[in-house]
Amino acid sequence: MEKEPLLEKKQYYEDCPGCKVEQTKELNQGLSMINLVIIWMIVLSATLPASSLFPFLYFMVRDFNVAKEEADISYYAGYVGSSFMLGRCLTSVLWGMVSDRYGRKPVIIMGIIAVVIFNTLFGLSTGYWMAIITRFLLGSLNGVLGPVKAYASELFREEHQAIGLSTVSAAWGVGLIIGPAIGGYLAQPVEKYPQIFPKDSFWDKFPYFLPCFIISVLAFTVVIACIWIPETLHNHNGNKESTDDAEALENGSNKEKTVRKNENLFMNWPLMSSIIVYCVFSLHDIAYHEVFSLWATSPPKLGGLNFTTDDVGNVLSISGVALCIYQLFIYPSVEKACGPIGLGRITGIFSIPLLQSYPFIAMLSGITLYIVISIASVLKNIMSVTITTGLFLIQNRVVEQHQRGAANGLSMTGMSLFKAIGPAAGGTILTWSQKRMDASFLPGTQMVFFFLNLVEGLGIILLFKPFLGEMKKRNSDLLH
Repeated sequence: MEKEPLLEKKQYYEDCPGCKVEQTKELNQGLSMINLVIIWMIVLSATLPASSLFPFLYFMVRDFNVAKEEADISYYAGYVGSSFMLGRCLTSVLWGMVSDRYGRKPVIIMGIIAVVIFNTLFGLSTGYWMAIITRFLLGSLNGVLGPVKAYASELFREEHQAIGLSTVSAAWGVGLIIGPAIGGYLAQPVEKYPQIFPKDSFWDKFPYFLPCFIISVLAFTVVIACIWIPETLHNHNGNKESTDDAEALENGSNKEKTVRKNENLFMNWPLMSSIIVYCVFSLHDIAYHEVFSLWATSPPKLGGLNFTTDDVGNVLSISGVALCIYQLFIYPSVEKACGPIGLGRITGIFSIPLLQSYPFIAMLSGITLYIVISIASVLKNIMSVTITTGLFLIQNRVVEQHQRGAANGLSMTGMSLFKAIGPAAGGTILTWSQKRMDASFLPGTQMVFFFLNLVEGLGIILLFKPFLGEMKKRNSDLLH
C-alpha cells in the first residue's frame, strides 16, 4: 500500500511567514483572543469611515447650499455616500490580487493609511465636490476588507474559522453602527458642547471634522499596531512550486492541488452564487443605513422622527452593543445548530415585517418612540449581520489560499458596486417618497421601506436552491 507522506507529516519552510502561522496553529489548538482583537481592530478602523457621515450628512449637504429645496437634500446626500463605494468597486479585485501576490499585511497597512489621510480630508471639506472626491479616493485606496476576510480564514484553525469570520462581520456590523454614533455625537461640536468648543473657532468653521479626526486617530493607532501582526501568505524564498506544495499539505494531494490551482473563479458556482446573493443583501443594507439616518433626522411633516444627531447616535450605540454581544457569544452556537444559510433564510423572512413597521413607529412620540425604534434597530441589524456572516463563511471555504485574496476582492467589487448604487437610490427614493405624503398607495415613507423590502425579498429567494450553489463535499455541512 502506498503511503501519503504529505498527509502524515507536514513540511514547513524556514523563513516562510505562512509556514510559521501554520506551525503556530498546529501547536496551539485553542482560540487565540489576540488574533480576534487583531481582526476586530483592522475591520473596525476600515469600516468606521464608511458610515460615520450618515447622521451629519443631511446637515453637511444643507450647509453646502447645493439643494434648491429641503426635500432635495437627501438626493444630493446619496451621491456623497455612493462615491466611497464606487471607488472601492473599481479597485477591490486589484487589491485582492496584490494581497495574493505580495501578502495580506502590506495591503492591510496601506489601506488603513488611506483611511488616516482621506477621512481626515473629508472632515475638512468646504464644498460638495471636495466631499465627493475625498470619499471616492478613500474608497479607492482602502482595500482592506477583501484581504482581511482571507486573512481571518488563514489565521485560525479550521474549527475556529467560523468565529474568525464571524469577528469580521461583527466588526463590520458594529462599525456600520458605531460609526454613525460617533458622527452623531461629535458633529457640530460648537452647538452641542459650547463650553469646550468656542464659537468662531476652528471647530465652528469645520463642524464635521471632529468625528473624522477621532476615527483617523484610531486608524493611525491600528497602523502602528499592524507592524507586528503576522503574515499568513506562504513565500518559500520565491519558489512558487514550493508554495503550491504547501497548499497541497492542506488539500491532501498534489493531484487535487493541481486542479484547484488552475480553477477559474468565475466557473466556481458556489463562490459566484454566494457573491451574487451577498451583493443583493449589501445593496439592501447600505440603502437601509442611509435611509434610516436621513429618515430619522427628517422633520415630522416629511414622515421623519425629527431626531438630532445625538438621538441617532443613541439609537445606533444601543444597536452596536447588542450586535457585538450577539455576534461573539450567541451567533457561533446558533450557526452550528441551524447552519449559516438556514439561519440567514429565517432572519431574512422575519426582517420584512419588521422593516415595514418603521413608518408606523414614526407615529409614536417621547420615550415610547425611543424604546421601540431602539428595539427595532437592534433586531434589524442582528438579522442583517447574520446573513452576511453566513455568506462570508461560504466564500472563504470554497476556494484555496492562492485564490482567496482574489475571490474576496471579487466579492468586494460586486458588493461595492451594489453599495455604490444603494445610497444614491435610497436617497432618491426617500426624497420622492417624502414628496408624496398624501398618496393613496403606500403614502410617504411607507414607499421607501417597501422598496427596501423588495430587495430583501429578492435576496431571500436567492438563498434557496437551485440558485445558491452547493459547497465542496468537505464543507457540505454548512448548507442546511
